[in-house]
Formats: sequence, structure tokens, C-alpha cells
Amino acid sequence: MKPSILVARAVFPEVLDKLAQHFQVTSNQNDELWMPAQLIEKMQGMQGAFTTGSERISAELLAACPDLKICANMAVGFNNFDLDAMSAAGVLGTNSPDVLTDTTADFGFALLLATARRLSESEHFLRAGHWSRWRYDMFAGAEVHGSTLGILGMGRIGQGIAKRGAHGFGMNVIYHNRSHLDAATEAACRARWVSKSELLASSDHLVLVLPYSAQAHHTIGVAELAQMKCTATLVNIARGGIVDDAALAAALRQGVIAAAGLDVFEGEPAVHPDLLTVSNVVLTPHIASATQSTRRAMAQLAADNLIAYLVHGKALTPLNCKLPATTASIK
Repeated sequence: MKPSILVARAVFPEVLDKLAQHFQVTSNQNDELWMPAQLIEKMQGMQGAFTTGSERISAELLAACPDLKICANMAVGFNNFDLDAMSAAGVLGTNSPDVLTDTTADFGFALLLATARRLSESEHFLRAGHWSRWRYDMFAGAEVHGSTLGILGMGRIGQGIAKRGAHGFGMNVIYHNRSHLDAATEAACRARWVSKSELLASSDHLVLVLPYSAQAHHTIGVAELAQMKCTATLVNIARGGIVDDAALAAALRQGVIAAAGLDVFEGEPAVHPDLLTVSNVVLTPHIASATQSTRRAMAQLAADNLIAYLVHGKALTPLNCKLPATTASIK
């Protein structure tokens, strides 16, 4: 008998067809958003789950779903997984890294450009019928070429943004990580490690690309915003919660920094209401990886992880690697 899996959100039909070759598939093509108790109910008897960032895999769920062996996230981030609890329960978590690196870096740089050059603000002005004449300072934004690009979190996506800035726009790239990149990678990115305080003080455009964790919560808050230039822009394509959105809205309104571009939010899809009342912020609904080819690649990798682990015994991109590989396919 084929293993049973739950596909917790709507996904490309060809991915469901691929999964159906190996599993008894229960899918959610109506794309309902389940409350935690509903997810637990749907997960009963399932050996695997195809998840997105909206499904919280908690200790409570794991205790209630003893048949579960693997949760495959269609995302590079995995802050919806309680990995410690998953490891204790013998449940593997996987994510979908690499396939979205360039697409997300493209979008991060697009958001930086839109923020620096006030694209949303000027478009809203035009659509509202306010444009009646040219003026020398109308929507004059910040230079991008030749400016200083700061990156907080220099993983694959951060490196992609650094290369776009350094090679395409002649930007001076600085970054902060807990550890330095190796010399070859720094050279390829034309990037220099600095302290966090120097990063905040020196960046003309600061891009956040660090993973979310409890330690990273509100990495950018009132104190950090106060250290930035009043002409600086802030771009967050990482995860909601890394920025204190209420503090950012106040800083934008008060001119502490010039502008911000946000693709992620605390408590999304809810957006802090104060962010909706300031004009100098570009807001997008968590779409940094949203191209047809990349989203398909993410979904295929999540499916391949389920097949690789439940059928062949070893996942492709495991997160909690201390778990032993399965010794045989589950029939």
C-alpha cells in the first residue's frame, strides 16, 4: 500500500500528478487556510506532508500525529518548523534552497531600486491625477549607482544581491554576518565585512537577508533605525519579525530614515496598519520568489524530498540531519 501524504496548500497540478505516482495524496486545491486544530485533523494517518510557511509544525501537532515521518517545505525558510520537537519525534524537515536564489536576489534588487527611486509613491501620485507639471525636486530619490550597499545576512541570496550591486551598479558593498565569508567569496562579491554598528551607520541602502529565529526577532528596531543615515533606505526580503514594523512606521513618518521596501511582515498576511498610512514605503505581498519557473522548481523539490525520503530512504535537502535515513521504503 502506498504511503499517505497531505498537500496542505494548493499547488501546481503536475506536482500532484507526480506525487500520486508514489503516494495516496490528500490535497487542498481549494487552498483553505486551516487553523492548527484543523491541520492536526487533516494530518491524521499521514506519513508525509507537503507544507508551506503557513503550516506550523509544532510539538502539539507532532504528538497528535504519530505516523508522520517527514514535512517538506515549499520554501527556503523554515521558521514554521519546530525542528527540535521534530527531531525528538523522529520527523524529518526539508526545505527548498538554491532553486530560488537568483530570482529572490533579482526581486530584492528590484525592491531596492523601487524604494530608492520612489516608484510606488510617484505612481500613486500620478494615478490620483495630481501630476500637472514638472518640478525640479519632484520625487527626487536616492542614487543607487556608486552608493554603499549594506547586507545583513550574507548567505546565497545576500551574495546574489551583493554581486548585482557591485558588478551592475558599481556599489561599495559591505556586509555583516556572525562569521566572515572566505576570501574568494568576498572577492567574487566585492564585499567587505564590517561590524553591525558600522553596517547600520554606513549603508545608503541596507538589505536584510538573514533567516528568522528567536534570536533574530526585531533585529532592526528603534535603536538600530536611529543608527542609520536619515537618507538611507531599508529593504526586508528575509522574514517578518526581523524588523519591528511599528518602530519602522514611526521612523519613516518622522524622517529617521528616508524610505523602506518590505516584502515580508510581522503576522503576515496582516500588515501593521501604521505602515499603510506612510507614503515612503513600498509594500509587496511576500512575492520575492514569485516567478512561474521558480515556484515550480520549489514545488518540485518539495515533492522530490517526499519521494526521496519515503520511497528511497534519504531526503535531498534535510534540515535536521541527525535523524537516521529510513532503512526501507514505507509500503
